[in-house]
Amino acid sequence: MHATVAAVTERIAERSVTTRAAYLERIRAARAAGPRRAQLSCGNLAHGFAACALHEKKALAARERPNVAIVSAYNDMLSAHQPFETYPAAIKQAAWEAGGVAQVAGGVPAMCDGVTQGRPGMELSLFSRDVIALATAVALSHDMFDGALCLGVCDKIVPGLLIGALAFGHLPVLFVPAGPMPSGLGNKEKARVRQLYAERKIDRAELLETESKSYHTAGTCTFYGTANSNQLVLEFMGLQLPGTSFVNPGTPLRAALTKAAARRVVELAAEKSLVPFGRIVDAKAIVNGIVGLLASGGSTNHTIHLVAIAKAAGLRVDWDDFAALSSVVPLLARVYPNGGADVNALQAAGGIPLLIRELLRAGLLHADVDTVCGHGLARYTQAPCLAGDGVGWHDGATASLDRDVLRGVDDPFDATGGIKVLDGNLGRAIIKVSAVKPEHRAIEAPARVFSSQEAVIREFQSGALDRDVIVIVTHQGPRANGMPELHRLTPPLGVLQDRGFRVALVTDGRMSGASGKVPAAIQVTPEAKLGGALARVRDGDIVRLDADTGSLDALVSGETLRARTLREPLDADEAEYGCGRELFAAFRQLVGTAESGASPLQ
Repeated sequence: MHATVAAVTERIAERSVTTRAAYLERIRAARAAGPRRAQLSCGNLAHGFAACALHEKKALAARERPNVAIVSAYNDMLSAHQPFETYPAAIKQAAWEAGGVAQVAGGVPAMCDGVTQGRPGMELSLFSRDVIALATAVALSHDMFDGALCLGVCDKIVPGLLIGALAFGHLPVLFVPAGPMPSGLGNKEKARVRQLYAERKIDRAELLETESKSYHTAGTCTFYGTANSNQLVLEFMGLQLPGTSFVNPGTPLRAALTKAAARRVVELAAEKSLVPFGRIVDAKAIVNGIVGLLASGGSTNHTIHLVAIAKAAGLRVDWDDFAALSSVVPLLARVYPNGGADVNALQAAGGIPLLIRELLRAGLLHADVDTVCGHGLARYTQAPCLAGDGVGWHDGATASLDRDVLRGVDDPFDATGGIKVLDGNLGRAIIKVSAVKPEHRAIEAPARVFSSQEAVIREFQSGALDRDVIVIVTHQGPRANGMPELHRLTPPLGVLQDRGFRVALVTDGRMSGASGKVPAAIQVTPEAKLGGALARVRDGDIVRLDADTGSLDALVSGETLRARTLREPLDADEAEYGCGRELFAAFRQLVGTAESGASPLQ
């Protein structure tokens, strides 16, 4: 093992001794109690299988077959989740053929960040993760099940399903993806057209035509944002079948993989020597997930989600762990927004199996882990293929088939993983630099302070931002308004950079997996709502963001900064009402900091 990877893993384990032991004891006690269905009264059980077919009722009554819960995030609006409509029928058939029964236990909400970007609904997005965790727990709370399949792909959905499933860590659980849509319009062209629209050089109809050529059919969006980062991280953690993340929907292999997942969870539910799901998600698995995220240039949202996921398993992870791993994990992939390629090109170049093979070879991953496929991460260097009526696995690529997209550890795109932690008198923040050119990684310029994306865009359109500037957007943290993503700022700030200005973004909000070429210090904590220093910055203050040294400072004396009153947001009432935001008031009051996972549940 690489010394730093080993040290970070040990550090996580040491600080988690008490909480991890308590979690493992809970799942041990739940497992020792035996199959919960056997403890149901006749009335309980009759309700539970009343709508089943007669042969399924007999099997469940006789306790001769394991019963698998299907927890689905299906809806028609998310292109990534629309394929899940037909999964339950296929899973039920495959489970029965494998000696089990499967029931849809519940649905969880699944909102599309692509639809809600820049809209009031985006202020519910992060909290939807915790609603999904709660809904997953409700689905599994009926004590009817011996295992579970979680059907989800996108941004908050997979972390929410995983947090909820970990509350039932005594069961076997597998995740089932749906795969990315085939490639449409190239991401670079899409970004170019968006900037033209931001400059008012094209109209809305032209922009919509371009967007529709990019997001054009069922499947996950093909850029490397949080949704596709979720899938990669799940494989690195050994929580879904190997090589399944980036197989397109509607293909024979995709259908065969779905049935294979159903068969596998039935096998696990019947095993006497089962390693429970909660034990699979240990410190080594979490570190493997972080390493995969860094090596692939994945979403900064996981600096929040993986912390919350770890907590659900009794593990304590912080941003220093990410920073330490990022300093030694090389960047091996160039996928938009960190390059021109999409995830289909990544898959064609060797995909996740090659990434895992290379990182194992360099000692940057823990090989000795339990997975849903058995012991050892080496299983995930294999790629799936059709074999008769089912799926077989063969050795994946041993070298990149496209070095512009994917490389080995001996010739990386960058020596480090690209996610860094910034510290200074403005607080603590995350910055993703894998798509930021070296000459743009240190910016010193006057601040212009806003409290909404709309205000920034108005200022840009007026021409008042045509200068060197560090745009500071305050009161976007979890306690203020649910920590929305601020992607509407990417095109105008990109335009300013292309015009030759030195520009950066500093915010207590998020930018996530689609952050790009403009340096962005995000998730600043303490957030402005809680008295963070961002609320004391004034227009004209010189601010320095330096990703190379890891600093984020207002070049103002500490005495001056402390003496200033806290700046209130200009539109505070708007963050509390409309589009259902008032229903989440309790979440805003209870939510933790970004570094602690930004959850009201933990």
